[in-house]
Amino acid sequence: MESLPENGKVGTAPGKIILAGEHAVVYGRPAVAVPVWDAVATAVISVQSSASFTMHAHDIQQVINISDGGKADKSGNSEDNPLALAARLALTELDLAYALPSWRIDIHSTIPIASGLGSGAAVSAALIRAIFLQAGQTIDDATLSALIYESEKLHHGTPSGIDNTVVAYGKPVWYIKGNQPIPFQSKASLSILIGDSGVAAPTKESVGDVRLAWQRDPAHYEHLFDQIGEIVAKVRQAIQVGNVEQLGGLFNQNQLLLEELQVSHPKLEQLIRTAREAGALGAKLSGGGRGGNMIALVEPTAEERVKEALLKAGAKRVISTCI
Repeated sequence: MESLPENGKVGTAPGKIILAGEHAVVYGRPAVAVPVWDAVATAVISVQSSASFTMHAHDIQQVINISDGGKADKSGNSEDNPLALAARLALTELDLAYALPSWRIDIHSTIPIASGLGSGAAVSAALIRAIFLQAGQTIDDATLSALIYESEKLHHGTPSGIDNTVVAYGKPVWYIKGNQPIPFQSKASLSILIGDSGVAAPTKESVGDVRLAWQRDPAHYEHLFDQIGEIVAKVRQAIQVGNVEQLGGLFNQNQLLLEELQVSHPKLEQLIRTAREAGALGAKLSGGGRGGNMIALVEPTAEERVKEALLKAGAKRVISTCI
């Protein structure tokens, strides 16, 4: 692996997990999501002697060279590549799109891909932040979120908007599509384990399948979305008052509805069951489903026990985070 260039401007962004409300959030119901600073994306910019603007995405072994006008040489034009599109949008915002600076951008991420942790949004956020910093400018959270959202359309087709919101603001948020996100705090410290099933699951596919099912039977799916929305409201209240036991039970209720939406997976359900049996207060899938991650709410005294049980049950990795 190539070493990162020194003395460059650095942009960073966290991963994210949805605590409750995935899929229903696409249809106007609320969701609660939080940043995960234990898994981050980083973009480092250095000035290069050659007259070119290149991005080196090391974790996916991709090199993108954007020429004047915003073309990408590796993956077609920038409309077909989320990273190239994110860079072009940032450069356009800075009036640099047609007089490209000679920059090299090295991108790394510790966020697992296609696992519901918002890796695509985080990488775009880190990239855009680095570009603004290198240009001597700052970018407000709302503008950053809007730019990330455009690149998210290539990742997910019909994104809810929650990934770009959480990674841009870097705070726990109550989110309803089309509305301003509302940051809030927990009265208690919440210990969350994030278990990676090891099953790759692009969110775009599960979101698309839910949309097709909703189109076939809108009344049934609207009812499911309403039920999820009610749970999310209780989740927010439980977090704000610090009722961790109630929150665990709400996780379990949300999981049942996600299974009814047919976005779960046998491996996820095995890990969820394992976490509960090992002492978790509640557990559910997080994100698009069909694989990716599950989350377990644990008391600090049970954290290591539940983590060990998840690894023994086949979790590819387990990330501990605290809200």
